[in-house]
Amino acid sequence: MIRRLWSPYDGQPMIIVDNLTRCFASGGKSLVAVDRLSFSVKEGEVYGLLGPNGAGKTTTLRMILGLLQPTSGDASVDGFRVSQFPDEVKRRIGLVSASAGLYQWLSPREMLLFFADLYSIEPAVARERLESLVDLLDLRRFLDQRCSTLSTGQKQRVTLARALMHDPPIMLLDEPTRGLDVVGTHVIFEYIGHLRSMGKSVVVSTHRLDEASQICDRLGLLHRGTLRHEGTFAELQQVTGCVTLFEMFLQLMNQPSLMSNSLTGGLSG
Repeated sequence: MIRRLWSPYDGQPMIIVDNLTRCFASGGKSLVAVDRLSFSVKEGEVYGLLGPNGAGKTTTLRMILGLLQPTSGDASVDGFRVSQFPDEVKRRIGLVSASAGLYQWLSPREMLLFFADLYSIEPAVARERLESLVDLLDLRRFLDQRCSTLSTGQKQRVTLARALMHDPPIMLLDEPTRGLDVVGTHVIFEYIGHLRSMGKSVVVSTHRLDEASQICDRLGLLHRGTLRHEGTFAELQQVTGCVTLFEMFLQLMNQPSLMSNSLTGGLSG
């Protein structure tokens, strides 16, 4: 019998990232993509993992999901260590990625029910869940069209629904607004709001700093694979003396030694 290390009802965070490190070989040298990264996410919390391209955000999410083995360190998801129970971890996570594709020859209805079957969801439960997601994400008008005929915004909504078909307690969103217009971005904002109201733990990886300050409860500023600051937006303003996240990152990139000396400073509480 597989047993959790702890239960979320014990007051433990739903996600615990513990000294995750990932190195890649490049040109005969070792490139550190993620360097001893640690943070946690509570139930019903939206955590923003922020940084420029190449900061290590996607690598971190892939290690949490169990798709990439860390060089050292580990993560726990809903009480299961990723290194020990990768399948249990995957069952508890929904992934939304800008790079995820759809099965072009299936309709949204067919594809969503197919994914429910992959997660061994009973057909009656899957149909009920499909109906609730159709209403939540306004899929009714194109539910039985082939995915190849859908607009970018419609495909986006189907991708969001797919991540929720198995009703995971944890959601990972990797650059969810990349390539979207204002309307598409608003859909993502609403979606994250629904996830929070449903009590799900959410990690949003993004370099869109203006958006992150609006949707995230806490923020982790990642630079060159290292977590340099963590806290609420107000706490980050206080510790950095900056008004906007953009200014914080300018300071981070221009004065890395200064930022390293004032890491989280008790902001992660």
